[in-house]
Amino acid sequence: MTTSHDTAGATTLRLPDEPGAVATTELTVWTLALREARPSRSGALPPEHVLAAARSGVPARAPGNAHDALVAAGLVEDPYRNDGTAAAAWIGESDWVYRTRIGLPADPAGAAGADAAALRHELVLTRVETVARVLVDGVVVAELANANRTHRIDVGPHLRPGGSDLVIEIDSAARAMDAAEAADPGGQLPYDWEHQYNRLRVTACSAGWDWAPPMITAGIGRAELVSWRGARLRTRTRTEVAEDLREGTLVVEVALDAAPGDGSASGSVEVRLGELTWRADVEGSATLRLPVELTDDDLWWPRGYGRATLHDVGVTLVGSPQLHAGRVGFRHAHLDTTPDEHGRACTVVVNGRPVFARGANWIPDDQLAARVTPERYRERVAQAVEANMTMLRVWGGGRYEDDLFYDLADEAGLLVWQDFAFACAAYPEEEPLRSEVVAEATEQVRRLAAHPSVVVWNGGNECLLGWEDWGWQARVAGRTWGDGYYHRLLPAIVAEQAPGVPYVPSSPFSSGPDVAANVDGDGSTHLWDQWNLRDHSTYRDQVPRFAAELGYQAPATWATLAGAIDAWPVAPTSAAMATRQRQPTGMRSLLGRLAGNVPDPAALEADLDDWLWATQLLQADAMRTAAEHLRGHWPRSAGMLVWQMNDAWPGISWSIVDHGGRRKPVWYALRTAFAPRALSIQPREGAPHVVLVNDTDDAWSTEVLVRRVHVRDGEVERVVLPASVAPRGVAWLPVPPAVALPRRRREEILVADLSEADDAAPSGPCHPSPRRATAPLCRPDGVAWPDAASGASVDVEPVDGGWLVRVRARVVLADVAVLADRVVPEAVADDMLRTVLPGETLELLVTASSGSASGTVDSGALGRAPVLRTRNDLWHR
Repeated sequence: MTTSHDTAGATTLRLPDEPGAVATTELTVWTLALREARPSRSGALPPEHVLAAARSGVPARAPGNAHDALVAAGLVEDPYRNDGTAAAAWIGESDWVYRTRIGLPADPAGAAGADAAALRHELVLTRVETVARVLVDGVVVAELANANRTHRIDVGPHLRPGGSDLVIEIDSAARAMDAAEAADPGGQLPYDWEHQYNRLRVTACSAGWDWAPPMITAGIGRAELVSWRGARLRTRTRTEVAEDLREGTLVVEVALDAAPGDGSASGSVEVRLGELTWRADVEGSATLRLPVELTDDDLWWPRGYGRATLHDVGVTLVGSPQLHAGRVGFRHAHLDTTPDEHGRACTVVVNGRPVFARGANWIPDDQLAARVTPERYRERVAQAVEANMTMLRVWGGGRYEDDLFYDLADEAGLLVWQDFAFACAAYPEEEPLRSEVVAEATEQVRRLAAHPSVVVWNGGNECLLGWEDWGWQARVAGRTWGDGYYHRLLPAIVAEQAPGVPYVPSSPFSSGPDVAANVDGDGSTHLWDQWNLRDHSTYRDQVPRFAAELGYQAPATWATLAGAIDAWPVAPTSAAMATRQRQPTGMRSLLGRLAGNVPDPAALEADLDDWLWATQLLQADAMRTAAEHLRGHWPRSAGMLVWQMNDAWPGISWSIVDHGGRRKPVWYALRTAFAPRALSIQPREGAPHVVLVNDTDDAWSTEVLVRRVHVRDGEVERVVLPASVAPRGVAWLPVPPAVALPRRRREEILVADLSEADDAAPSGPCHPSPRRATAPLCRPDGVAWPDAASGASVDVEPVDGGWLVRVRARVVLADVAVLADRVVPEAVADDMLRTVLPGETLELLVTASSGSASGTVDSGALGRAPVLRTRNDLWHR
């Protein structure tokens, strides 16, 4: 039911308007006030007039937080602008209070005509950050210490007929973490970053990470009062599917809560699943196991394997208007860890079908949870789907996401690898933390059990790796560190609350105690040496069974950085740009990884345009190389989850979609490399091979035109290779020496095109193939790419909703891109990173939101640098 606000700012309670009804009142309007100001660790506090205004109170919302309330009141700058995170650090070190008033109607008995004393009122709070006391008219009714839990508080006995004050006092989580560590006689337990997030059930990355700044805040997620008389129905549904896929079970847990004075609640419930109906009498609580016969059409399948079929389910308390409606999916999932000649498999199997997991790691879409709107969830999940992904991993240093995220994954057929909220730290297993972990894990597994998309539960991120490889054992010194959570507590909760869903103790992990974490032959692997120490070409040196993390950094897009830095544009070496980089060695690595890939990388630091383009292009090269390599080794390698899908703030990171929702060039590279049918050129035993991946249920017969092409003069040699690729198969085709061996290796490249019958759009002498693979015949920085400025002609044509950019090539133009956000921040190109041969014309469509594509836009800029870019540009600076 809706919420109303009277002139005094109170929220008037909505009461049940008929017998057996339940009324919900959303508490969205609050006042936030500063209780006690404390300086940040740098010793900074804002001016006194800011503190005075904060003490007096500012309007606040739920969902919301202290940072956003102060920004809206004009007291602080948005923390993501300039160096605002440092200036706002005092907010997380200070104590705050949220206040609102709850008004009861004049006739509290309401239309139901019952005694007001028979009413029950439950306050439901989600994502309270983090250490808090809840008071009704000055009486403490609950104490909270976990941002990952839903808190349900019986406040009925405390509400007054004339109205009541609801107060949530929030203590500094930063100070609480300090105090918890100080109370440990053993001293510090290993953790990363600025605050001891392993001592309190906070969102770990709120303490800062190597892709986002610390953002400790005080906040409330959803807040609502639920009121009822008589019996209240609570339910949860999930499914189980037999291995033969013909028999399913709809599991419905039912609990009837009595109002005060009603004693034990009882009643009849009716369950509907499509045309099936069941009815059962319930006394207090019951678990109903309802059999369902299944056909292939009834099953939920991942993307590319069939329909993601969802079934409406409704549970009704008979004789009342209470209906709990939702959706379920029937699917069987397990993790194949069978020993083989390479070690042990690590393959997700859904409905008996092994799946290569093409996807990415998901981090919080904003450091401030309230900023993650439904629209952002929808946009980000759609971007994953459009990039041909089949899996997202919800990473353990972030949040358990809102229901909408999992609903969208269910609908899209996206698999979800779900971490428990543990990451890169040693966690105490004693009280009071242990009870919070039990309650949190039980709630979250129960909540997500209905979602067929959730096919793996993972104990945490890199905690076992830390114990084995990061010197934790000496620092832990005999204390508990989380091992009991990962190997005993959490798997038991999953087995009880979501039976049949695979569980792994950590990522990376191995299948047995005799094998270390993070090895290629067993379990999941995190490939970080390539970014931190080596070169992206060395991805080809490893064949992990499942690459759960790997990534390359690149800056956010021009428009996103321009929106965060007032002085934009700035030099790559500027202090303003340095604030966007959170990895201590990140800027050095950005430049260092360019060595061997572009000429004179050090000189790039003098040119912002070229530095942005070069680093973004290298990120695309790296992830394209890894995806092509790993998919080429299916079924030995069964997954690649890029680090990372999204961004929590506007910075320099490994994301493929930046904080502004803009796609970096790497997104386009992955869309091509993750296509169900993909083409690449890869080395094997020192010779180039054409690699065809067929991740569909149909056999693929095709022809591949392979040419050696001079970068100025065009085709030198050619061969047509017939190919037949089995369903869910891979084919490696050697390129004959006559084509593979160059005459002038610095001036020639290999080009492979699929036959026109396989293309999504017409190709031929005038248009490049939409599915084309290329490879240099020397070290990447040694290719003599010609000057694109003199080797191409470009025209830009206004069309409905945007512009058509035509690029006519007289020489080879490598990786053509239109960075359209530089002209119109909302504009996006339909394709990117296309290589065009002499005599060909490439057409790229740039679209923009309504009103952007107007005569005020310099559309000609879309056809010239630094908006129109090629790889060639980096050789002619």
